[in-house]
Amino acid sequence: MKTVNPLIEAGASQQPPVARQQLETSGLADEGARDSGKPFIVADLYKAFTQEGRTLVDITWEQQRLHESRRWSVMEMLAAIDVEGVTQSDRLLVWNAGRAELTTKPGADRLTRQADAECRRWQGKNDVLSAIMQACGTWSRYWNEEEAHHETSFNRLANLFGLERVSDDTFIEFRKIFPDDDMLRTLTLLSISEIVAAVNYGNCARVIQEPGLKALFKQVAADEIQHMNYFVAFAKALVDSGEYAAKEAFAVAHFFLRDGGEVHGSKRQRVEQRDTHVNWWDHLEYREGMYSPDAIDKKETLIFNALKRITGITVSSAEEVEDKWMELVGC
Repeated sequence: MKTVNPLIEAGASQQPPVARQQLETSGLADEGARDSGKPFIVADLYKAFTQEGRTLVDITWEQQRLHESRRWSVMEMLAAIDVEGVTQSDRLLVWNAGRAELTTKPGADRLTRQADAECRRWQGKNDVLSAIMQACGTWSRYWNEEEAHHETSFNRLANLFGLERVSDDTFIEFRKIFPDDDMLRTLTLLSISEIVAAVNYGNCARVIQEPGLKALFKQVAADEIQHMNYFVAFAKALVDSGEYAAKEAFAVAHFFLRDGGEVHGSKRQRVEQRDTHVNWWDHLEYREGMYSPDAIDKKETLIFNALKRITGITVSSAEEVEDKWMELVGC
C-alpha cells in the first residue's frame, strides 16, 4: 500500500514560504516528473492540447497512471487501527468526517453531468475547451472512487467505535445533487472545499495519537490535496481558454473569505439554510472535548495560492480578494 503525503506532515506550517509552496503544489506536472516517467497531474491543460498536441487518450492515460499509483485499501488501513486505543475526542473526529464525506458523491455526480454538458456546448465553437471539459468529467470517476474510500472508512470506524449511527434519512439527505453553476465557479468552489478538508484532516492527524488512525487521516488529507490540484488545473484551463472570466473565481473565493464567510463553516454566525443540497462544512458538529481543526490562516494562504494558479493574479489577504473581485466586475 503506497501512502502519498504531498502537504500534510508534522511541522509543515513551520516550513519557510518557498518550501511550503512546494508542498502545496506537489503532484503538479513539471519537466522533471515527465522526464522521470513518474505519474503526474497535467497542470497546463490548455497548453497540452494547443501546443503539445496531446489528445484525450493521452490525458486520461496520465489520470489512470496517477490514480493507480495512489490507490490504497480501506480494509487494510482499518485493520491497522487499534480501535480500543482511540480516544473519545478522536472518535468524534471520525464521526464528523464520516458524515461530511457523504456529501462528496453528489458533488462528483454533479461534476460528471455538468462537465459533459459543457463539453457538448463547446463542440464546434471551441474544440480545445470541449476536450478539457471531457477530461474533467472523465477524471471525476477517480475523484468519486477516492472519496468513496474516505466515506466508507470513516463511517465504518464510527460504527466500530459505537458512536451514533448515520440514519438512512440523513444519508439520503446528504446525497442531494448540487445545482449547476458557472463551470469556473464550480471548479473554484471544489478547489477551496478540498483545501478546507485537507487542512482539517492534516490538523487532526497531528493531534491523533493512535498510529493507524493518524495514518488514515494523513492519507485522506493527501488525497484531498491531489483533488485540489486537479480542480485548480481544470479551472486554470478554463481561464486560459479565454471563455471564462477570472472574476468568477474571485467571486467564489470572496464567498469563503468574507467576514462570516464559508471558510468558517458551521461556526460562522449565520449558516444558510438550503433545500437544494448539503455543504459538508455547514454540518460539522463540535462537541465538548472535541478538537476543532480551524487553522483559518493556513486555509486562506492556500486559497490565495489557488487563485494565483487559476487566474495568474496575486492576492495576499481577504481584503485584496474582495478589492480584486470588485475591480473585475467593474465596481
